[in-house]
Amino acid sequence: MKIVILDGYTLNPGDLSWEGLQQLGEAEIHDRTPADQVVERCRGAEIVFTNKTPVNAEAINSLPGLKYIGVLATGYNIVDTEAATQKGIVVCNVPGYGTASVVQHTFALLLELCLRVQRHSDAVTSGRWASSADFCFWDYPLTELSGKTMGIIGFGHIGQQVGDVAAAFGMQVIGASRSQSDQSQRRNFKWASIPELLEQADVVSIHCPLFPETKGLINKENLQRMKTTAFLLNTSRGPIIVEEDLAEALNNGVIAGAGIDVLSVEPPSKDNPLLSAKNCIITPHIAWATKEARGRLMEISIRNLQAYLDGKPANVVNP
Repeated sequence: MKIVILDGYTLNPGDLSWEGLQQLGEAEIHDRTPADQVVERCRGAEIVFTNKTPVNAEAINSLPGLKYIGVLATGYNIVDTEAATQKGIVVCNVPGYGTASVVQHTFALLLELCLRVQRHSDAVTSGRWASSADFCFWDYPLTELSGKTMGIIGFGHIGQQVGDVAAAFGMQVIGASRSQSDQSQRRNFKWASIPELLEQADVVSIHCPLFPETKGLINKENLQRMKTTAFLLNTSRGPIIVEEDLAEALNNGVIAGAGIDVLSVEPPSKDNPLLSAKNCIITPHIAWATKEARGRLMEISIRNLQAYLDGKPANVVNP
């Protein structure tokens, strides 16, 4: 059985092992695959794994032997699942592997906005503290989270754990979600509509999926609902934010700052307005990428394939 991994480098740049997958078949591992080489590299393969390399209808229809597509991620929009279904191809993803890491990264962004640790450290190492007339100094407002309100858009598994950490910091938590499960046991929590959440929150953190109704959700109108002292965080999907509107809001002081791990186009173009916006911290889509999370992603991907081979496919995303 031939197994092809189209873009294995992101999952495994060398600090993990492909051994578990190699035990299930003849594995051909590519670090990256250009779009025009997908069909050629997958020819003869029954099993294909992809992270961000698109497997579109044209590719699927050109690969008559293909039986299984494993997405090395939670989001699976890079696979044409309708075409796969028509060809009887099973498509599986890996949900939940990165929750702890995404929660941790969310607060890394928030704490950097609150305290500017790196910039103050750089100031110290450049000699400014040594030459200071005072015993301490700071160049940016220092913000305490206790007593503030965290608004979480998308109160699923990740959003709930973000809420748990926010509560541990002494924050009040507001949630907005398509479905409102019972959260009566959760301290310092209440449900709200998105407009109410934006108006009341000191920190807005986005954890909802990208759907037609959430694309462009954070736009000029909704940014103007937020407090001028508020921070916006996004570790979910880039297109949920209208980037031009957020850049304008940051540059004009509509909100105080933003911490962003995802953009609408990745890698971004050099003229993306957020790259030069005031008080905007951007990380290169790494919230999911701790070694521990990638290890879980690898393990679940192997289990998914083994389950399929055993006739009991798991985490199937197409009918």
